[in-house]
Amino acid sequence: MEALMNQQAFSTQLRERLESRRTLDHPIFKELFVNGRNWPLLRMLTIEGFQITRHFVGYIEQLYFRCPLPVHKRRLLYNLFEEETGSLSRTKNHIELMEDFVRAQGITEADCNGHQPSAATRELIDYRLRAVQADDTYHIGAAAVMIASEGQSLETTDGEPRHVMLAKVYGFTEEQTRFFSVHQKEDHGHVAEGVSLVVDLCHTATMQQQALEAVEYTCGLFRGMYDSVAEQYWAAKRGAAQ
Repeated sequence: MEALMNQQAFSTQLRERLESRRTLDHPIFKELFVNGRNWPLLRMLTIEGFQITRHFVGYIEQLYFRCPLPVHKRRLLYNLFEEETGSLSRTKNHIELMEDFVRAQGITEADCNGHQPSAATRELIDYRLRAVQADDTYHIGAAAVMIASEGQSLETTDGEPRHVMLAKVYGFTEEQTRFFSVHQKEDHGHVAEGVSLVVDLCHTATMQQQALEAVEYTCGLFRGMYDSVAEQYWAAKRGAAQ
């Protein structure tokens, strides 16, 4: 049986688990960024990614509503306020920021609303929702959302974040990629808060292990989403070549 870790050791383990499950090294991003502009692939990734973005504020709402620790509840309120208004970053509602990126590619609302996410993406959406909706899995939901999910924005390709790569390769403006630049900046704080919240929540060795597994599993689900887009992309490319 695993022993209960002290808070510093557990905090380190959470961050190491996040770092060990990077997703921006997925081969699909080499296809997206290294080999020139690939608009069909970018469009596929954007539409699939929009399916998870539209649910994110719901996770934060549940984490705020169910949070048993007052200091963390207040911090979650600030997070929720920013998601809904963009006031703290002096931008706008984060879904609207994503919609700016969607429209910049000529993707319509009907394109997004009519899209059925892959089974992998559906599980990524539903896994986090199930976890944040129950008190006995709250620590799992916090780890999945606040660490593994918020942590996706912190990854870089060759030291450069997504919005820089998108501007460099595809010519997007700062306004069109603000969804990514805002999250890349703010999510350093959100991940730190997530680690702090999960460390304070997990008072048994079992809870600590469940939180660590949640970080790893959620990162794996993000990778599974990219796997599903890659499969669709290569299948479409093979079909076009026949």
